[in-house]
Amino acid sequence: MKVVFPLVIHFLFSIFYGFSIHSQAVYPPILVDSVALEKKINYLQDIGNLKGYPQGPNIIIILADDLGKNDISLYDNKGVETPNINQLAREGIVFTEAYATSAVCNPSRAGLLTGRYQQRFGNERQIMGRYARNNFEHFIFKNFINTYPMYLRDPWYSPPEDEIKKQGLPESEVSLFELMHAAGYTTGCIGKWHLGYNEPFLPHNKSIDEFYGFYEAFSLYAPENNRNIVNYEHTIFQEKHIRRQGRKGPCAIVHNGKIVEEEKYLTTKLAEEACRFIRENEGHPFLLYVPFNAPHTPFQALKEYYDMFPDVTDKNKRVYYAMIAALDDAVGEIMKQVKESGIEENTLIFFTSDNGGATYTGATDNGDLKGGKITHFEGGLNVPFIMKWKGTLTPGGQYHEPVTLMDIFTTTFSSCNIPPPQNIPLDGVDLVPYIYGQRTQLPHEYLFWRTDFNKTVRNGKWKLVVNSRDDFLELYDLEADKQEKCDLKDEYPEIVTHLLTKLADWETGIKPPLWPAVMEYEEEIDGVKMRWAF
Repeated sequence: MKVVFPLVIHFLFSIFYGFSIHSQAVYPPILVDSVALEKKINYLQDIGNLKGYPQGPNIIIILADDLGKNDISLYDNKGVETPNINQLAREGIVFTEAYATSAVCNPSRAGLLTGRYQQRFGNERQIMGRYARNNFEHFIFKNFINTYPMYLRDPWYSPPEDEIKKQGLPESEVSLFELMHAAGYTTGCIGKWHLGYNEPFLPHNKSIDEFYGFYEAFSLYAPENNRNIVNYEHTIFQEKHIRRQGRKGPCAIVHNGKIVEEEKYLTTKLAEEACRFIRENEGHPFLLYVPFNAPHTPFQALKEYYDMFPDVTDKNKRVYYAMIAALDDAVGEIMKQVKESGIEENTLIFFTSDNGGATYTGATDNGDLKGGKITHFEGGLNVPFIMKWKGTLTPGGQYHEPVTLMDIFTTTFSSCNIPPPQNIPLDGVDLVPYIYGQRTQLPHEYLFWRTDFNKTVRNGKWKLVVNSRDDFLELYDLEADKQEKCDLKDEYPEIVTHLLTKLADWETGIKPPLWPAVMEYEEEIDGVKMRWAF
């Protein structure tokens, strides 16, 4: 007893000692890259000084959220029937090997809207609005709160509040909004922002003329007490957090910075706002970015869509399918407005998803693709992708080589005859010459992904997945084995060495993550339990 009591006192003291202090570990402060910022300012000034702009088509980018490629009938006949998305595909080009730059929302969007690997500017991890404030809080969460399938990181870091507020798409990066605005385009963003919750990262600081939506990664689709809404509440930790947030703080619905009380189902409302923007700007070139939050959690569906799936006995899946059906109708409304406004032949349209389906919800397994959101397997990275430009792109075609969402940036400014920057490296390409065979080489000889200890590279048919934390390394031939079932590293050691070398070379040109992570995600796939950073 004499020995145990001092140990208990020491244990309690060590916990409570940190009650009001941040972790002892040091994380570098986030600083603005002044050199990159100067390059950006000069480039945008040069664009603004050019004569004869704006020119080129209107641009509409429709982004689904956590929509698995095989969740829709366009890519999998077992998927949800999506007649409007299928119609868009018939009128445009379908890409069968399109990739997000990240398997989670914020980094993926950063890559899409800059045309650059987000690791080039340190936006490698998901932005975080909350960290453990002290040793006591970290201890309680780690040992007494069921956060499965998420786990707190060790060692842990807790940045000061002013550093947390610096997380977002860096000021030094040229966003697509800023580029198109400099070229004389009217710019709009309708939907989920998720590129920073505080100044100077909010939409009005990114040359966006009109914003309607929310700043967070999620928001309620409608008040939970709405009689026309069917709710499915997941019991996993992060989903409880989403429900508690409701529409408070960065989850609030805002219009040009002012909070609005919105009663309509959000997917429907976002489509209405997008259509209004098109009508009001149909006489002037515009860039419209429509990042829907569907079908991201929380799972809420309008009853009329829920009733479309009476044969689905699993309520979780039924609500999920209903949300996808509502998203499809929203896409249809936007396409209908483009046609009614008479601008179809002068509008370049993209449709895609920020990453694969979230298998942790239990509503999707991404069909025959391995893994899902957060993982670097095909189910997490390989996404639906359609391009339509009536009168310019031959309808009904398919393109089968690997492309990336970064290509949206470069394809956009190239199609609008805007000169590229000469001193800012871009990773996206103009897809139009590849679609028409004017360029016969691969758009991307190599594609790279990295989130902390998870690293991946694709080169043609070969894909190498590395997890240094769990000592996992596997090589797949995606032409023969799209499901990533057969590890070929022992048969082709020279390919492994080559890809590891290319991955290391790529890493020399990127920056460390600007902010610390909070948690890791764990999933067992094909009998192997593995952690994934995000």
